[in-house]
Amino acid sequence: MLMVAAQMAARHPDRTRVRFETTMGDFTIELFDETPLHRDNFVRLVREGYYDGILFHRVIKDFMVQAGDPDSRTAASGQMLGEGDVGYTLPAEIRTPDTFHRRGMVAAAREGDDVNPQRRSSGAQFYVVWGKRFDEAALREVRERANRYMTTPLEPTSDMLRAYRIDGGTPHLDGQYTVFGRIVKGLKVIGRIQRVKTDDNDRPLEDVRILKAYVVER
Repeated sequence: MLMVAAQMAARHPDRTRVRFETTMGDFTIELFDETPLHRDNFVRLVREGYYDGILFHRVIKDFMVQAGDPDSRTAASGQMLGEGDVGYTLPAEIRTPDTFHRRGMVAAAREGDDVNPQRRSSGAQFYVVWGKRFDEAALREVRERANRYMTTPLEPTSDMLRAYRIDGGTPHLDGQYTVFGRIVKGLKVIGRIQRVKTDDNDRPLEDVRILKAYVVER
């Protein structure tokens, strides 16, 4: 799995990367040029120090870890989080099947289709995919269910079938959220975070905090 990520990263050495230092270890995200609105917005927030001190406020084992709520920076223990944001949204830049929810991908959180039919992204909240592994039959079953909510049904490609079998991920989210980056270093840190104990609102019982985020200068 880590070897696959390294091989993918090697194909795009000039892409922007962001380093996150957290209380559970460090990881690096590579941002996709194919989603320029999300890339540029993310870089601006990082350079402004927006993510420094923010918690991973929503963690679901075998699914994903989420951060970006500014209210989490000073949140009391047990306080419900997830509603805070920067006050604007971004147009969707969904590039499925070129990018999809394989393990280690970084995507923008958003409001649900009932209030956000255009699937516009949160201006700041993001999640890192963990997920599970799927054989071909299971993946096709997941896609069949997910396609009921898609205007244009999505058929898994050979790359998707291979990635979900080997790496794992969250295929039911494909085509519905903007994937704008991927972990290129420190995926094991995400694995540790997604295993922490959480309360009934999926907030870690012990805070997992982003200490600092910065753009990696080349």
